[in-house]
Parts: sequence; C-alpha cells; structure tokens
Amino acid sequence: MSQPIRILLALFVGLAIGIFAASANPAGALAATDYVQPIGTAWLNALRMTIVPLVVALLVTGIAATAEAAQASRLATQSIVLFVACLWASSATGAAVTLGLLDWFPLGTGAAAALRATFDTAAPVGDVPGFGEFLVGMIPTNPVSAAAEDAFLPLIVFTTVFAFAVTRLPDAPRQLLTGFFQAIADTMLIVIGWVLWLAPIGVAALAYVVGARAGTAAFGALVHYVLILVSVGVVMTLLAYPAAMFGARMPLARFARAAGPSQAVAISTQSSLASLPAMLRGSEALGVPVATSGVVLPLAVAIFRFTGPPMNLAVALYVAHVFGITLGPAQIAAGIAAAAITTMGAVSLPGQISFVSSIAPIALAMGVPIEPLALLVAVETLPDIWRTIGNVTMNIAVTGIVAERGGKGPITEGDALLARE
Repeated sequence: MSQPIRILLALFVGLAIGIFAASANPAGALAATDYVQPIGTAWLNALRMTIVPLVVALLVTGIAATAEAAQASRLATQSIVLFVACLWASSATGAAVTLGLLDWFPLGTGAAAALRATFDTAAPVGDVPGFGEFLVGMIPTNPVSAAAEDAFLPLIVFTTVFAFAVTRLPDAPRQLLTGFFQAIADTMLIVIGWVLWLAPIGVAALAYVVGARAGTAAFGALVHYVLILVSVGVVMTLLAYPAAMFGARMPLARFARAAGPSQAVAISTQSSLASLPAMLRGSEALGVPVATSGVVLPLAVAIFRFTGPPMNLAVALYVAHVFGITLGPAQIAAGIAAAAITTMGAVSLPGQISFVSSIAPIALAMGVPIEPLALLVAVETLPDIWRTIGNVTMNIAVTGIVAERGGKGPITEGDALLARE
C-alpha cells in the first residue's frame, strides 16, 4: 500500500472512531482527547523540526542548480527567466483566485467553528505588520534569530541572497558549499521520510481529536477544502491555453490535442518526470524544434512547477479562512513572495515532503497556524493530480513560447507536418 493511501486511510479511520465515540459517549470521547492529542502534536512537532534546515538547504541547492543551468546556454537562460516570471505571476494569480473562491463559496460557520475548536493550541504567529514594518522586516538583522522565531520571510530573503552569492564563488568553494547543503538536504529528507513513515499514527490521532470534537462537520470541511484547492488547480491549468495561444501563437484545438496525452500520463502517475516523453511528443506535434524542446522540457521538469505557488498559497489562505484570520496586504504579499521563492527548492520531491517544506514556510510567513497542515496532507492526493496536470500543460505552453520568442517565427500547420516527418 502506497504511503498516501496509508495516510488517507488513517485519516478516515481516526475520524470515524472519533465521531462514533462522541456519539456513544461524548464525555468519554472528549476526555480521551487529552491522551490522544499529544501523540498527534508530537508527530506534528517532528515535522516542524525539519522545516528550517530542509528549506534552507533546498533553496541553496535549488538556486545553485538553476544558476548552473542558466550558464549552460542562452536558451536555458531564456527559459529560466520565463519560468521565474511565470512562478511569480502564478503566485499572485493564485492568491486572487483563492480569495475570490473563499468569498464566493465560504466554509460554513458551524464547520469552521468546529474545526477551529479541534486545534485549540493553534494561534496566529506574530502580529499583523503595517506596510512599512513589512518592508523593514523582510531584511533580518539576525538570520539565526529569524530561524529560531519562525520568521520565515526574512529567513527566505537571507537564504536567497546567500544562495546567489554562492553561485559567484570560484568552482572549488562553490562546490564545497553546495555539496555541504546538498548533504544537509539529503539527511533531512531521510529524517522526514522516517517521520512520514509514522504519519498514519500521527494523522489518526489528530483525526480522532477532530472527529470527537467536530463530529461529521469535519468531513464537510475536508470536502470543502479539496473542492477549493482543486478549483484553484483547474483555473491555473486553464491559464496554459491562452498562454499557448497568445504567447506561442498555437491554435487552441491543436494545443489541446497535443497536451492531452501528457495530461493522461499525469493523471495516472502524478509525475511530471513520467510525463516527459509524452510532453516531448506533444511539442513535436506542435512544430516545436527538437533542439528547443529537448532543452526546455527537461529543464522545466527539473526546476519549474507552475501550480506550486498558487496551490501552496491556497492551502495557507484556506487555513486562515478557517481560523477567521483577516489578512492584510502585507501578509498576502509575504505569502505570494514566500510561495514563489520556496518553489525553487521544492522541485522533484515526493508530494508529502513538498507539502510540508513548501506550505509551512508560507503559512509562517503570513502568520497563519500550521497545525491543520498535519490533517490536510492526508487529502492531498486529488489536489496533487491537478498540480501535475497543470504543470505538464504549462510546460508544453512555455516550451512553445521559448521557441516562438527564439526567432523561430509562428508555429504553422506546415511546421508541424515537417516536424512529424
């Protein structure tokens, strides 16, 4: 049984036991939470202890790998510039889409209150800063203190600057430092793998507490969450079509036909890497030169996750919605920045690991509690499908944009026939 299925089953078993116990003996079920909740909290703390070293190490190694790829060729540099622009645009768009969806289709008051009651130890992290304080606070006076206080946006800013500085070093010290941080990342991935192996126990314990305190309202809240997150994924996927039409001048119907096989592989595997052969064939069918697609698509699979920032940010915004936290412009800006930057260090990681390493820094940067993430990771399977669909669809679109902007001219039906021949 795969790990996501084990975690999902643990969630439903814990919820069912909690709901049944509450209906049979409400007082006893609530009393039992005093003994069960520490198990879930201990598991959540084990996840939290990996976040700072993992995020720092992944950012340094991710930026180093991106800079190295950019130096390989002019085509790679153009691709990476486009990737970064798309990530920031998708992060801002995802914030607008999520806030709009939550305003139009909010979680019921009763379900939100019941869910809040189950996380009685959760509290917003820090005060809501003004815009001036936000700008000043982005630059840490002490990065070690920022890490200790879970001030993730200043920590991310410092780490990003540090990582780019590392790329300017001579070969020997650069390789020494990147090797050091790669070793840290690899070590933390082993640790977090151990923690996730125990996830069914921690998730079941937390789910029992939710079921005992929130009852059947917990199911409604989880379904609502999945619907919101999938809706964000659908919207971001649909953006690939106008991007292909206007950015690469690809006819809509042809682009849709070419992307279809890649999307089918993405649904069945939830892996952009497994979808790469289908993406290469789709790009070839659209008339993209192999010399372009052979560089851009593998690079996109390695370092580009278009749906990462919007869907990661959507999770943090949803938690804020559940807790009734009113986010100011500075907090939303912090979330957008954290989502766009941390994506560079989250590539090529298993879904559960990237969920923790990417979303927790966003939530902490916005002052949003991260305790609910321990439950939400259990229902990540369906949203993760749309993450992959959106990624492979946009990968094909940006490959066409790079080809078109690289002086190849508009992609015509004749070009496509020549490419197939």
